[in-house]
Amino acid sequence: MLNRRHLLTAGLATGTATILPKMAWAAADTDRRFIFVLQRGAADGLGILAPTGDPSFAPLRGELAATTGTKLDSLFTLHPAMTETANLFAQKQAAFAHAIASGYRERSHFDGQNVLECGAARPYGRDDGWMNRLLSLLPGSERRALALATAVPLALRGTAEVGSYAPSRLPDADTGLMERVAMLYAEDAQLAPLWSSAIQTEAMAATTENAGRGGAAAGKLIASLMNGAEGARMIMVESNGWDTHVNQMGRLNGLLKGVDDMIAAIRTDLGPAWSKTVVLVATEFGRTALVNGTKGTDHGTASAAMLYGGGLAKGGTIMADWPGLATGQLYEGRDLKPTMRFERLVIDTLSAHYGIEPGKLQRTVFPDFV
Repeated sequence: MLNRRHLLTAGLATGTATILPKMAWAAADTDRRFIFVLQRGAADGLGILAPTGDPSFAPLRGELAATTGTKLDSLFTLHPAMTETANLFAQKQAAFAHAIASGYRERSHFDGQNVLECGAARPYGRDDGWMNRLLSLLPGSERRALALATAVPLALRGTAEVGSYAPSRLPDADTGLMERVAMLYAEDAQLAPLWSSAIQTEAMAATTENAGRGGAAAGKLIASLMNGAEGARMIMVESNGWDTHVNQMGRLNGLLKGVDDMIAAIRTDLGPAWSKTVVLVATEFGRTALVNGTKGTDHGTASAAMLYGGGLAKGGTIMADWPGLATGQLYEGRDLKPTMRFERLVIDTLSAHYGIEPGKLQRTVFPDFV
């Protein structure tokens, strides 16, 4: 049945006990890595992971429903640009959650992103972010968090100390000048460690300075910032441009190829550390089931999230309590209906990854989620 029962090829819609293996919950393991990629602009889950087995999909999507991607099961087909993701799925190093959303049900990018990042029950309900709260559950030596952005995004803001890194387009400073600045800061209790941290981060990133641009270059940079004993253990990446109101087919193809290339580079360059890494790719909300008049889609509700890693608890699976796309099954008559919460996906995924009891993680990271 293609209604609400394409349930749990992996099992994640109803609670922790359905998806996690039996284990003794303990303090968070060491040397674990976590990467969160936020697709700002509302990524189209129906385009990323197309429900080609739903008879209502093709009539709704028209030319946007055409896909030659990898068929993952009887219901879902992966976008053709995501060839590396298809390979990882076959190797049980990728997984998907579909018909997923936070508790936010309006269609403002700003409010939707705010809820997704702070983890509150309503927009601007909290000043700190869920990733920063997660840091408090990790051993002190593993609380090295970094945003690949010009400023620290809300998800990483809070009481725990974090940093940010964005490659500069300005000419490199003279070595002598850098040495003089270091001497100037050396006796300052606050500036000296900040300067030292900045220099260390720049040095780790320097190995990719000639890698160019695009998804592969971003992946190499992320891996370089996470490799080694002093590398970051948690990174947030902002991916922009997912607001595909116009000419979605070509734009989505380029965006998804970028994500695919980035994941491939991270996996290759992290080497053995990939087995202790989880990557979560998610967006603030989805897009309309119907195509608009400019060959795009408008702001919707539920979308799809992607998980990657060498040791996923449920790799090679699709988690979906599929609601269907028939007229009476759409949310407010226009959107994919959400049947899974983003917060539950994060709680269950990171509980398994870090070995933290799910209830404890939920109370700390998403205290407003019930």
